[in-house]
Amino acid sequence: MFAEDLINLNPYALNSTIEFLTAMVTPTLLISATGSLVLSTSTRLGRVVDRVRELETRLNDLMMATDKGAIPLYGKRLDTVVKLLDKVTSRARILQKAMGSFYYGLGFFILTSVTIALAAFVPWFRWIPIVIGIIGIIFLFYGSILMLRETRMATATVNAEMDFTWELARSVAPEDIISKYTYNEKGQRRFRHKLHGTFGGGRANKES
Repeated sequence: MFAEDLINLNPYALNSTIEFLTAMVTPTLLISATGSLVLSTSTRLGRVVDRVRELETRLNDLMMATDKGAIPLYGKRLDTVVKLLDKVTSRARILQKAMGSFYYGLGFFILTSVTIALAAFVPWFRWIPIVIGIIGIIFLFYGSILMLRETRMATATVNAEMDFTWELARSVAPEDIISKYTYNEKGQRRFRHKLHGTFGGGRANKES
């Protein structure tokens, strides 16, 4: 019916054409959003792979060290690197699954646009784009869940490394320096030494 209207220059063919093009363009929004997710996921995966290689180098240096006793917190350092390597490896696998899911969704959204074009010529074909579009949305939703899981793991990885760094600082830094800092009840570092006390001490020293 749509093709006959175009051939016969039916006055209502323009409206049908606009509706047809609008229906085809609608999946483009999902295609654009999915493409952005693929790009960001690929970037995160590249950074995680670089991080895995860095941790592997650190682990190799620790294992090949000749004087292990001279390395501060050697056992804790080795345990932390192994834990971080495990977490980062898991993140890489999750990112690979998420990127695959986004690519599947991208393919289904493109296929949706194609089937919409076919539905204009085959009336009984009109329900197929709906099913294909829903499948693409499901893949997009699954990939988003994986990205949320990876984000939580990334936060846990950063927190674990910061905790080790702080513990290392407490073991090697002089007491007069490390005593100025502590952790608050939320696990965040805060400056314990009062500024007015420092300035007051400075003025007192000048007066004396």
